[in-house]
Amino acid sequence: MKKNAVGRGERTRPGTTVPRPAPPEPAALAAKVRTMAPSMTRSMQRVAEAVAEDPAACAALTVTALAERTGTSEATVVRTARLLGYPGYRDLRLALAGLAAQQASGAAPSLTTDITVDDPMAEVLAKLTRDERQTLTDTAGALDLGQVEAAVAALAAAPRIDLYGVGASSLVAQDLAQKLLRIGKVTHAHTDPHLAVTGAVQLRAGDVAVAITHSGSTVDVVEPLRAAFDHGATTVAITGRPDGGVTRWADHVLTTSTARESELRPAAMSSRTGQLLVVDCLFVGVAQRTYDTAAPALRASYEALAHRHPSREPR
Repeated sequence: MKKNAVGRGERTRPGTTVPRPAPPEPAALAAKVRTMAPSMTRSMQRVAEAVAEDPAACAALTVTALAERTGTSEATVVRTARLLGYPGYRDLRLALAGLAAQQASGAAPSLTTDITVDDPMAEVLAKLTRDERQTLTDTAGALDLGQVEAAVAALAAAPRIDLYGVGASSLVAQDLAQKLLRIGKVTHAHTDPHLAVTGAVQLRAGDVAVAITHSGSTVDVVEPLRAAFDHGATTVAITGRPDGGVTRWADHVLTTSTARESELRPAAMSSRTGQLLVVDCLFVGVAQRTYDTAAPALRASYEALAHRHPSREPR
């Protein structure tokens, strides 16, 4: 049984062996490389970058030939294939052939071009738009809808919801918090790590804690989620690293994708796009499940805000 799909009385603790998920579809390979590359060794990164940038050429190579092309070893190539989600190199080659065919037909995009310091604003806008669109598409493809539905069900029923995030992820946590508050859900977005842990130890069964961390290893986010887990709350991780430490303490893992990081496009920019898509899905799902109470609460919040900003009448 998967760690992040267990029942409330059957939580799988760290160290339990879980089944390997199905290999990613060919079109999702480039996104998988972008997501996993930062956590790879440099030699594994060379293999991953090679297969993502030229899938057609790499699909024709044996494991020995690809190792020679990337200046690595056969063992490194096999480890990279497995880290990307494939049982072995043969399965990776099949995915590469499929991706190459899709790119040749225009059904799958190639990796985007980095923004350069000399790009005119029109080109910057075009590249950002292309990258944002691709990040949304990749995130939608990477999400396990069963996990999303389970997280929505837990949030809809929760008497209290705590959210954890720092840096750019804290903005996403605050965005979800204000949305949930407007439909009557008791929600706290913690940005102070001490208050986050203090609040986490007060959570109980039925409450929900949500950690948002692209790296999956931010200590100030992982620690309160662990405390919430230990005290019986349902835990959710929104992360770009499904192998990150945060998932050890998550009942439900929602994986986001990211565009390739560059000098003028840091990871915080691209990761935020995928995170916002996920939290919007969670909010809409909760609003749907609690519509009888959510709709009146939304109307009340609109009316309250309208009184603070009345329309100006002509003199």
